[in-house]
Amino acid sequence: MEDLPDAEVPHTDPVPPRFHTGRLPNSKAGDGKPRLLLMGQRRSGKSSISSVVFHKLPPSETLYLETTTRIKKESMHSFMDFQVWDFPGHLDYFDPAFDVDNIFEEIGALIWVIDAQDEYLEAIMRLNTTILNLQHSYPNINVEVFVHKVDGLSEDYKGDTFRDIIQRVQDELSDHGYENAPVSFYQTSIYDHSIFEAFSKVIQKLIPQLPTLEALLNSLCSTCHIEKAYLFDIMSKIYIATDTSPTDIGSYEICSDYIDVVIDVSEIYGWDRPSENGDADLQETGNNDAESLITMERKGNNYLYLREINKYLALICLMGDDSPSEKKAVIDYNVGVFQAALKQVFPRAERDIVVQSPS
Repeated sequence: MEDLPDAEVPHTDPVPPRFHTGRLPNSKAGDGKPRLLLMGQRRSGKSSISSVVFHKLPPSETLYLETTTRIKKESMHSFMDFQVWDFPGHLDYFDPAFDVDNIFEEIGALIWVIDAQDEYLEAIMRLNTTILNLQHSYPNINVEVFVHKVDGLSEDYKGDTFRDIIQRVQDELSDHGYENAPVSFYQTSIYDHSIFEAFSKVIQKLIPQLPTLEALLNSLCSTCHIEKAYLFDIMSKIYIATDTSPTDIGSYEICSDYIDVVIDVSEIYGWDRPSENGDADLQETGNNDAESLITMERKGNNYLYLREINKYLALICLMGDDSPSEKKAVIDYNVGVFQAALKQVFPRAERDIVVQSPS
């Protein structure tokens, strides 16, 4: 792992590094924060998705969220800084009253939410209109379609609805001459882990270092005989990378639930999290990192290993029947090598959050 040829070493430059990692082919303003635009019809679930994923709101409490009446802009600070813009469903974004360039110039991904339990023909029509309008000025935008609220549908009807939406979108785009428009589709619900899985796939497309991260994780798995490894964003439970072995939702669900327990404990005993006011001097400093190794009564992947890599990221590994007590020293050493490599891939990983006081 120490000599991994694919490791991406940042070049030295007298200009201070910009700490986002988003791939922004449409960037004009250059504010360094890729945007995730949440769009769709009214009551499709956009605000609920944002609240559950980025604010840890229990799904049952989203019933009390008010309808969004204006554009909500929120900044997220983690392994990379990005913005989430929640758009009201009734707005026409291409009306001359709106500055289209200001909305779409720093976009990382356009996430279009379709309510699978409602009539979706109008939502598909508006989605296709939006894609066609954007193709002229911003052809490289990633369009991510969340077929949402599928938890309320039967398995057969869920699959039929999903295929029907994909077919209708692709057929209309094809009729207008766009055979291979960059559109991806996901089945999502806030009542299970599918929404986090979908956001993981969306975020990974914005990370140019993803091949390097996958190579590092592959090397770690091969060296330590690990069956599956995930690199999680601690705050949102989105995984930003995994090794290239097949991913199943079951293993992700176990890791996601596990990280909740360990991180809640480490809030008391582990990393000193960035404070709201930026006054790092007043914070208590706990242990260097949170480390855990547990045994699970489960067929197949019997052992889970978690290690916090830095204040933003945690590594979770699923291991098989081999005794982890015999391999733990080897795993610890190689995870340390992985941690050092990650600092080179993400220069911001160890930076301090500094908030300047207003003048």
